[in-house]
Amino acid sequence: MSDPTFPPVPPSGALLDGDPGAGDDLDGRAFRVDEPAKAGGRNNLMSWVVTIAIALALTFVVKTWVFQAYSIPSDSMVPTLIQHDRVLVSKLNTDPGRGDIIVFKRPANDPGGPNDPEVLIKRVIGLPGETITAQDGDVYINGKKLIEDYLPKAYADKTVIQTAITVESGKLLVLGDNRGISLDGRTFGTISKDLIVGRAVLRIWPPSRMGSL
Repeated sequence: MSDPTFPPVPPSGALLDGDPGAGDDLDGRAFRVDEPAKAGGRNNLMSWVVTIAIALALTFVVKTWVFQAYSIPSDSMVPTLIQHDRVLVSKLNTDPGRGDIIVFKRPANDPGGPNDPEVLIKRVIGLPGETITAQDGDVYINGKKLIEDYLPKAYADKTVIQTAITVESGKLLVLGDNRGISLDGRTFGTISKDLIVGRAVLRIWPPSRMGSL
């Protein structure tokens, strides 16, 4: 005989009469007990969509305004950079100093061929208001010899500048590190700072050559 003080215990998984899960909500309207799980699935899907959208937006922002990777197209920056190296460029740095390596849009005085890259990479040598010359393979800034510690001895002391180059306001003189073959400011003249894409800050490929610039 059952205990009259307590109602019968329902079988495992059963629902008592009046429990909203039995099929009626508190307002008496029918609903399915699996609807919350479906809603949860939709919410999870929406969360993933939002997360992916935010990630894509951040990637676009970073690539457009902060950092971008570039591949080296030639040997003009050997030995610092060799062909097919990849560098990370900071687009926030558009006012570089002497010795910085920059990526810039190809100037009008160097139209290039149909298969030539639209951007170039060189090292900043001359700043606004300076006159750059060369003597016995060395670079001189306003008559004072420039010490280029970033160039190994085999590549240093090889600069030839036939005519003195004066850098106008708002412009820079850029040269390649491989002075014997580089087509640079000695060919196309000074470049406007408006052409600067950014400063190369890190060599990221190949892994064996990874390092700061």
